[in-house]
Amino acid sequence: MRKIIFVCIGLGAIFLTYTFFSFSSKKNDDKSFQDEFNANYKVFSLNIPKDINFSGDLVPINNFDVRESLDRELLLNTYFQSQTIMLHKRANRWFPIIEPILKQQGVPDDFKYIALIESNLTNVVSPAGATGFWQFIESTGKNYGLEINDEVDERYNVEKSTVAACKYFKDAYKELHNWTLVASSYNLGLGGISNQLNNQKVKSYYDLLLNQETARYVFRLLAVKEIISHPKNYGYIIRKKDLYPFIPTYNVKIDSAVTNFTDFAIANNVNYKMLKLFNPWLRKSSLTNASHKEYIIKLPKKGYTDYDKLEASINNTYSSEDSIKFFHSENLIKDSILK
Repeated sequence: MRKIIFVCIGLGAIFLTYTFFSFSSKKNDDKSFQDEFNANYKVFSLNIPKDINFSGDLVPINNFDVRESLDRELLLNTYFQSQTIMLHKRANRWFPIIEPILKQQGVPDDFKYIALIESNLTNVVSPAGATGFWQFIESTGKNYGLEINDEVDERYNVEKSTVAACKYFKDAYKELHNWTLVASSYNLGLGGISNQLNNQKVKSYYDLLLNQETARYVFRLLAVKEIISHPKNYGYIIRKKDLYPFIPTYNVKIDSAVTNFTDFAIANNVNYKMLKLFNPWLRKSSLTNASHKEYIIKLPKKGYTDYDKLEASINNTYSSEDSIKFFHSENLIKDSILK
């Protein structure tokens, strides 16, 4: 009996010792983890830029609601790191194509950020059917000169859809006389913004009470502009070699039917995939073209598969001359300068 009592006492002591050290070890592990976390993980609030504008229109940053609205979008876009890095990468490829078109059309450079927030510079299709970089619905696209049918959809043509977007911006400016309001109308519609200005009897976007999407729209533009323009201020360290380079192309003109674009691609030393990547506006594997309309098909120049060489030329991506040549060949600069 005494032996059994000693055994029980011994087992109890072992249990208590194990429990004490386990608890102590767990407590120490938790403290060590918390210390490590505190030492290594930091999330910073952001400085709000003092002088920020959209297309020359100064943002009234001292108004508390304006300041907090911009702060919100800066925080969301700064700390959505994966998407914001992708925007930096894509902007390097596509902005040098979009910028000369805006300049030629007499539209402020800041409007390139609309394509960035509308589509992330991808040829997406929204649930409402808005398509391409500039998210045109079919009726609006046709109104601004884009060909849209079963075989051809120029909403997917970056150059032509950018020209169409510029036409809208200039039409809206004639009515609104303010580029910030023009930008907001791209979300709500020209009639929607005009009605709100009249109903609320104000003249500035920053004085309007709007639905949440449109109320955030310009502030998201401003935030993306700020982060893309000054990446290091927001913690983004992006090497030049990380950016997506522009891939040089050459033009092939056609003015007749194409029965099979696979054969057409092979005859021009590329595959069908490359043909469609550079010409997403071609919606089928053939083209009827009964009217013998002239189309320009872009194909990658020799060497497009050598990424190291493309990367080395990252600072010479696309020139204004390239865009001007394109405009002339497509007869796109008629009435291009804002009057």
